Amino acid sequence: MKWEDNRRSSNIEDRRGESQSFGTKTRSGSIVSLLPIIKTLFGTTIGRIILVVGAVLYFGFGINPLALLDSGVSSQSQTKQVLNKEYDDRQASFVSAVLAQTEDIWRDVLRENGYSYKDAKLVLFRGGINSGCGFASSQVGPFYCPVDKNVYLDLSFFDELAKKYKAPGDFAQAYVVAHEIGHHVQNLLGTLNSIQNQKQKLSKTEQNALQVRVELQADCYAGIWAYYSKSIFGSIQEGDLEAGLRAASAIGDDTLQKRSLGYVVPDSFTHGSSFQRMEALKKGFYSGDLKTCSLN
Repeated sequence: MKWEDNRRSSNIEDRRGESQSFGTKTRSGSIVSLLPIIKTLFGTTIGRIILVVGAVLYFGFGINPLALLDSGVSSQSQTKQVLNKEYDDRQASFVSAVLAQTEDIWRDVLRENGYSYKDAKLVLFRGGINSGCGFASSQVGPFYCPVDKNVYLDLSFFDELAKKYKAPGDFAQAYVVAHEIGHHVQNLLGTLNSIQNQKQKLSKTEQNALQVRVELQADCYAGIWAYYSKSIFGSIQEGDLEAGLRAASAIGDDTLQKRSLGYVVPDSFTHGSSFQRMEALKKGFYSGDLKTCSLN
């Protein structure tokens, strides 16, 4: 998927630093804590040599040999943090580019259908986040909150998508963002509010069935984004749709239930089966038409 030369959205709110908590690790430097190690070293010739060298460094030159060892470990840790940050920042840039595409595309699509589009904010976080819909941990996955009109995303979900669900690739990740923006479109069109009112009169099983239709429509909307991403921006390349379909299949309710429970409970579906999700994505991708994504 081509995205590097596309514009970046200004509607990214980076709260990754806020959601991280770093514990404080203390180390005792007392001789007492080192006694077991010293005793062990005394038992071998090499150990006694190490102790002599350490004593010379410490008493002769004032150099703490443990500090030298620690500096090496710290250096490796810092290098790893830099590499992780570079990777993380690239992912954030990618999300910003995809979000910008959704903004441009949905602004035109809704205008052509007699509606107006208002941008959503996409909040990046780590671990957990306080949203307008309450606190959520990373375990809930990416989500859209209709109360504050924000999409929330922990970038670690992309790694999980690739490793746990076997759905790697830029397009698979972009599909996730486009799906959540699809919920934003539903919110702007009044769909989410209407569905919420309908749910109050239904049984739990009926509510689940209705929610499945909502999620499949968001998948279809993600397909519409992909249609225009290909025709206008030329971002979609050969094999990208297949990557998106793998992602849609991997997070289907039946697939997830088989993985966690070993069996499937259709009445408990809230997002749709793997087949349904793939079909919804394809419907939007091949038509590019808002009307094909009807809830009915």
